[in-house]
This record gives sequence, C-alpha cells and structure tokens, in this order.
Amino acid sequence: MKVYAGIDLHSSNNYIGIIDEQDHRLYQKRLPNNLENILMALEPFKESLEGVVVESTYNWYWMVDGLQEDGYKVHLANPSAIKQYEGLKHTDDKWDSFWLAHMKRLNILPEGYIYPKEERPVRDALRRRLLYVRHRTSHILSFQSAITRNLGYKMSGRDIKKLNESDADKIFDEPFLILSAKNSISTVHFLGKKIKEIEKAVKSHVHLKPEFKCLLTMPGIGDILGLTIMLEAGDISRFPTVGKYSSYCRCVKSERLSNKKKKGEGNRKNGNKYLSWAYVEAANFAIRFYPEFQSFYKRKKAKTNGIVAIKALSNKLARASYYVMRDQVPYDASKLFR
Repeated sequence: MKVYAGIDLHSSNNYIGIIDEQDHRLYQKRLPNNLENILMALEPFKESLEGVVVESTYNWYWMVDGLQEDGYKVHLANPSAIKQYEGLKHTDDKWDSFWLAHMKRLNILPEGYIYPKEERPVRDALRRRLLYVRHRTSHILSFQSAITRNLGYKMSGRDIKKLNESDADKIFDEPFLILSAKNSISTVHFLGKKIKEIEKAVKSHVHLKPEFKCLLTMPGIGDILGLTIMLEAGDISRFPTVGKYSSYCRCVKSERLSNKKKKGEGNRKNGNKYLSWAYVEAANFAIRFYPEFQSFYKRKKAKTNGIVAIKALSNKLARASYYVMRDQVPYDASKLFR
C-alpha cells in the first residue's frame, strides 16, 4: 500500500499528515521542530512512503536535508503556486498538511527546486554580500544628505568611500555632526571590508566553473553578476525552455488578458528576486558601453519609458545567458541582435 506524507512547517513546530491511496488519514500530529521526533513519527510508514512533501518556508533547509540523509524521497512544495478550493470556510495546519499529501497522491503538486546542500552556503554568502552592499549604500546616502543639509554641496559616493574618520573634523565643526560622520565613515569601511572578504572567498570556490567563464563573455556581466547568476540559477537543465527561465528571473509580464484587454495581474514577485536584480544591473551596464544595447534601449524607451526599456533589455540578457550556460558557449551578439 502506497502512503503519502505532508508536513506543514512553521518556525517552532510542524504538523504531519499521512494518507493512503484511498485518501484515508493514517496519521496526524503536531510536533516540535526536532528532526529526531519527525523521523520517529515517519518510521512506521517508511517502507511504503512514496514521498514526503515539505512546505517551502524560510526555514526548510534542516528538515529537507535531514529527511534526505535518512533515505526519504522529499518534495518541496511551492506555496505561491498551490491553489485550494476558494469556497472553503475553514482551514488550519492539519488541513494544509493533508492537502500537501493529497496533491502528491494526485501527482498535481507544484514543486520547488531543492538546491544542492553543498552549494547552498556559497549562494547564501553572496546574498549576504548584497545585503551588506545595500546597508553600505544607505550609510553613504545618509552621509551625503548630512553634507548637503549642513554645508550646501554634494560629495560623491566614490569620494566618501575614500574618507578616513579623521576627515570628519575637517568637514564639520559641530561635535555631534562630527560624531555622526565618524560613525558613518567607519561603518562604510567595515562593510566594505566584509564585502571584499565574501567576494574573495566565493571567487576562489567557483571561479573555474565553465558556466562562469562563459557568462563573463556577456555584455554588462562581470565577476559579481556572473557569480550571482550562476549560483542563483543552479542546474540550468531544470528549466526545460528559455521562457521558463526568463519567467523565473521575473523578466516577463504578469498580466491576465481577455479579448486583448488587461483584466488584472498575476503574482509579479513569483520568481527569483536576485536574478531579477542581476539582469537589471547588467542591462544598465550594457547600455553604457555597447552600441547595439544603446540603440535597442533608445528605440524601446521612445515607445514606452526607461523602466520598461531596461526590463526588456534585461529579458534579452536573461534569454541569452540561458543558452550560454546551457550550451557552455561564449556570447554571440549576432544571435541577440539580428
């Protein structure tokens, strides 16, 4: 007899529901987030379990890794793609866990990608780098604002990065302004140091991969964007078509049309926000230095606006990089702009 398990995961506990082929409920219980307790609950059904469905929440790593290491076939459910009957009056964790198992039994479960455990920390380190970059930028902008408010001129971000704490005494004459300036300068230097440490470590780990070398041949993509794209995309073969990859990168429209009229929008945030950021950054770099990208951008901007033009260009780069990574070939401009 085949059985199916669904686990509705939360921050401190989870609810396990197990059903058989006739949808009969065999087991249901709320457990604390402890791998040993979960394995004990699943053990009586291990031989007949067709799969364990885990909801893709922010904290799924430990559970999925532990279940896989113990020999279970694990499926990661994509919550944004799961639809339940909208007429339901009541749902709870028990219902959700059995619904996950039910969808697996019917083979209609929308699954997420289980990123390989050994590469996951590298990808997450690069995500942490991006967080530090944003924090550093916020401190630079705050320092710029203080100079403009109190002194009436603007200092560039590049010049601010070159400042030392002692320079604050030369810029301001008010004690608390000097204190704030020194804190901002020291924070910018500290974050810059941490950013370089992460970059050095990540580059040494993945620099020799063929996908990375091919990505560096593309316009607008340097070391950091190339690393981001390669690590966030993962195994490119998981995307059967270039359209699926482009959609995952949030480079396509999210519209509902009827009789050629817009009737609403879907989930525009469904996809990978880091890939979306990387391709927009690459598009902005490309229009600065490559004439064919400049021409495309100007034509598109004249018909729509700058934001739409950049997104259209990022879509082109996403589609081109898909083939570059899949076939492991250098970028060919003649195929992108015919």
